[in-house]
Amino acid sequence: MDAIEAIARVTHEANRAWCAAHGDHTQLAWEDAPAWQRDSAMAGVRFHLANPDAGPSASHDEWMRHKLAEGWTYGPHKNPEKKEHPCMVPFEELPPQQQAKDRLFRATVHALAAP
Repeated sequence: MDAIEAIARVTHEANRAWCAAHGDHTQLAWEDAPAWQRDSAMAGVRFHLANPDAGPSASHDEWMRHKLAEGWTYGPHKNPEKKEHPCMVPFEELPPQQQAKDRLFRATVHALAAP
């Protein structure tokens, strides 16, 4: 496993723990997560390593850009089959819990990438 995947695994598991702490038990463990979800986490890690000053809003923008490129659109509920996601909105329109996930992702990448 390379460094990008190792960091992505931790960010994914941190996100899964955050979701579980807030009543969302739908997130699968890294080993069981679909490839598109693992790829998304690795893309986010690459983004933050290449743009260390990017904040949580930029993290969300990059995530959304990645999703749009893959054909995802807004939907009231996450539906991977239809490629719909309720977070396909500007960062400022996200609920506070969703904004916190972007902060957690960024902080986790930077903590693990620190020398």
